[in-house]
Formats: sequence, structure tokens, C-alpha cells
Amino acid sequence: MLGWAITFLLIALVAAVFGFGGIASASAGIAQIIFVVFIILFVVGAILHIIRGRRPTM
Repeated sequence: MLGWAITFLLIALVAAVFGFGGIASASAGIAQIIFVVFIILFVVGAILHIIRGRRPTM
């Protein structure tokens, strides 16, 4: 997901450089939403990993 967020951010930057404000704004908004979802899932996954702990394997 982080890769998608970076991709949309780069699309927004390129579109802004070439003067496509609408595309730049939409891409930046999408990148922001994907990044927030990534952070939330990362924190939830880290908390679940800490709570469950690692089980020893044989």
C-alpha cells in the first residue's frame, strides 16, 4: 500500500509541474487516503503481533 501511495504522490507532483491542477489535486487526495489506511493497518498489525506474541516453532 505504501508503494501505491508513493506512486500517486509522484503522479500528483508530475501533474502539478505540467499544470494539471485537477489531476494533481485528485492524485494527492488519493495518495493521502491510501497512506492513512496504510498507517492504520500497520499500527493494528503491530499491536496484534505484540499481543499474540511469537509462538516457538519446532
